[in-house]
Amino acid sequence: MEFNFLKLVNPSSAGHDICDELFHTESEFHRLLYVEQKRSERSRRPFILMLLDVTGHNDNPRRGQILLTIKGVLSDCLRDTDMRGWYRTDSLIGIIFTEIQILNENVKKGLLRKIHAKLNLSMRPDDLKKIRIFLHVYPEEIDENGKTNGLSNVFNPKPSPPKASGKHNDLVKRCIDLSGSIAALMIFSPVFITIAVAVKLTSKGPVIFRQSRIGMHGKPFIFLKFRSMYIDRDENPHIDYIKKFINGRPAETGEAGKENDIYKLTKDPRITPVGRFIRKTSLDELPQFINVLKGEMSLVGPRPPLPYEFELYDTWHKRRLRQVKPGITGLWQVHGRSSTTFDDMVRLDLKYVAERSLWLDIKILLKTPSAVISCKGAY
Repeated sequence: MEFNFLKLVNPSSAGHDICDELFHTESEFHRLLYVEQKRSERSRRPFILMLLDVTGHNDNPRRGQILLTIKGVLSDCLRDTDMRGWYRTDSLIGIIFTEIQILNENVKKGLLRKIHAKLNLSMRPDDLKKIRIFLHVYPEEIDENGKTNGLSNVFNPKPSPPKASGKHNDLVKRCIDLSGSIAALMIFSPVFITIAVAVKLTSKGPVIFRQSRIGMHGKPFIFLKFRSMYIDRDENPHIDYIKKFINGRPAETGEAGKENDIYKLTKDPRITPVGRFIRKTSLDELPQFINVLKGEMSLVGPRPPLPYEFELYDTWHKRRLRQVKPGITGLWQVHGRSSTTFDDMVRLDLKYVAERSLWLDIKILLKTPSAVISCKGAY
């Protein structure tokens, strides 16, 4: 029996998408590898590390294009749960295959054949011959001769603990969160008052909507927003929407005769007229600066899911909240919000978790106003 590790891919498209946002740097990849190793040791659920040695092309004038082709093939054919990046910068490309249910020699050899076949569709035979591919399995099993279960003895990679980002960076990020949220609350205080009056005068119910959300490490907290819906609303439409969004089913709304890539709840009858405006402009999110002040959220991070949404998550989905606080804005928000698929959202969040830094936070914060003004993906 062979495990279907790879997605079907049109060979003519492989390599065309040269901007692979999910291809990690060496330090980021080793961080992910170390986390997977520790998870595997605890759960005894295996994963495979594949290494592609590209040093045979060091003197090739077309080396840059060859690397782009390899990255494109991997981007197109790997599963959402797999992770790719530099194991050793400019020499070894690494792929981490997770969520493996069945693992035996046939599966491992079949995986090697499939990756080789995918590359063969997009590369010259002479170029492919210069690429060596190795597999290593975790957790390692030692046979009676003292050898590990890797298919290659050339590389015996040992994941090492990632360099700690340090409490200094965490402290600086917290200081930025505090100063930014205080400044925002002061600057937007007139907007707060205006929205509060509009919400109160146009529909019954409280001005501030309080809702349980899932934060860092799966810990629930009370999430604040300006109320944008009628009270005594039916939650079933949103629960149905969440299920379809996570499962990636086709859209059912939009213009007549058209289908979108995802399901969008664009005409929610539960939303008030004022609520529709503040949701479209993201002004309903302003009270979340209070969540940031309380330390429950950060200015930048993954969006906090609802409890019933979190229950539908696969194991790899939950990684987005393991190491960071949820945020008001993030990579997903500045890359299309609701116009992206759920798996794309998770991948962007995992990219942020792996690459997070103060400079990345600043770049996301600078991009957020234009994303809000454009209202792209907002409903």
